[in-house]
Amino acid sequence: MAIKGSLREAGLADVCQLLAMGQKTGCLSVTDRSRFGQVFFDRGRITYASLVNRRDRLGDVLLRNGDVSADELEAAVRAQDEEPDRRLGQLLVEQGAIDADTLRSAIEHQIEEAIYYLFTWKRGSFQFEAGKTPEPGDILIAVNPESLLLEGARRVDEWGVIEKKVPSMDLIFGLDRDRMADADVELTREQAALVEAIDGERTVEELAEASGLGEFAVGKALYGLIQAGFAHRVGRRAADEGAQSGDVEESRNLGVAFYETNMFEDADREFRRVLDADPHDATARHYLALIALRQGDAAEAVRRLTALLESTGPHLGALLNLAHALRHQHRYGDALKVLQQAGSLAPDDVRIRLAEGATRLFAGEVEAARRVLDAYRAALEPETLPPAPYYYCAGLAAAVDGRLEDAEALIEEGLGAHPASAPLHNLAGNVAERRSDLAAAEAAYQRAAEEDTALAQAHRNLGDLAYQRGVETEALEHYRRAARLDPDLGDQLYTRLADLHYRRNEREQAIECWRRAVELNPENETARNHLEVVARATG
Repeated sequence: MAIKGSLREAGLADVCQLLAMGQKTGCLSVTDRSRFGQVFFDRGRITYASLVNRRDRLGDVLLRNGDVSADELEAAVRAQDEEPDRRLGQLLVEQGAIDADTLRSAIEHQIEEAIYYLFTWKRGSFQFEAGKTPEPGDILIAVNPESLLLEGARRVDEWGVIEKKVPSMDLIFGLDRDRMADADVELTREQAALVEAIDGERTVEELAEASGLGEFAVGKALYGLIQAGFAHRVGRRAADEGAQSGDVEESRNLGVAFYETNMFEDADREFRRVLDADPHDATARHYLALIALRQGDAAEAVRRLTALLESTGPHLGALLNLAHALRHQHRYGDALKVLQQAGSLAPDDVRIRLAEGATRLFAGEVEAARRVLDAYRAALEPETLPPAPYYYCAGLAAAVDGRLEDAEALIEEGLGAHPASAPLHNLAGNVAERRSDLAAAEAAYQRAAEEDTALAQAHRNLGDLAYQRGVETEALEHYRRAARLDPDLGDQLYTRLADLHYRRNEREQAIECWRRAVELNPENETARNHLEVVARATG
């Protein structure tokens, strides 16, 4: 089930509590302007958390706690440079610098600090994706959220006080060292570490990195120094100050994170920042094309992908996505030509077969599609479960061919592997409706709409069922939502919308819907006849 909203309307702690009480499993993604973080849940318990572009401080934590020496940490970092796919903590364990329990404790602290920092975000949005799990290799914990929520609430209250003196992480502070020496005060451990890092040039965020402290600890220590008259604000880092390569990499990482969590407007902003610095950046250009496709602008996606391929040469990923975009434009022959080119680049890549099967299916070549999809599955590695699109296409091919039992078996297997797949739930509803099991169909369509709130076809199907039952208000609401989500969904949608508006004496809305139906299908006689009657009546 998709859960999303604004942090202005619901605090992150409240959302986490809701997910914990509901024993949810999945990923909660959070964004606040150009910041992005994720919290993973497993049956209501927090297992992992991360912040994009936040420097990994595991080594700093271990060093500050005295668990490793500077030499041991340096040796592990050198080893990681030679094996970038290896985790720093695992390398330290293998080198005998720490044991597994120490590593787990440090990671738990790291995860808790990330969550506490997320709790201070107030102006962004959140989205929960059911079933999503951390990357393979991430060390997971199992924390009861209650203790985190209590400590998080305390820190949020305290942060509200700190923000009066430290309102932004891009502020720069200086230090009156002579006054500190004259005062001869005893500093806390955090303040002592911060004093070593303050140089009048680093931002608060950079102080957190340089000192190895978390953002909250830095804010609290800095607040105390300001209150004592030792630290003072000297400036702010300009947002556009020096578009360095690190800034480009940061925007690129954020863009990818936003895209993967369906936050397309945020992703678009970050990738355009990358192109402002480097107009030829292939990653940003590719993702902007994918964003256009996901937002329903297949023509723009085709234009961007074609331009990318012309400038960079053939690339498998871009070719596969171009074929997908062409399929959305119903240009099936062109899509197959692109896939043929992709096949010449990577003859053994099974993704090409899946894309060809989908293309032939939507082109109406059902038997050819079935053969290609069968070949795709046979080519998979043993024990490898196909992705959700395979089950959808194979199930749809079986349903179109009248093999409903085969379709049901494929859908059941697919939902077992991908329970959050909205298209598969929608297809399950289609098959149930074919069997005249309207109760099961409605339940499946409803589940599809819950899993993907942007799936217009699910609302269209729910509207059709309500229309058949004569529940006009419910049908009207589902049809309206479907039309908002996909204005080009079909002329019959607008014909039924017009009929419902006409019955409610909403004449102008009915006329508007009939006109839209004719725009989508000039052969729609029902809509044309109604418009002619209206024209004659108005003279």
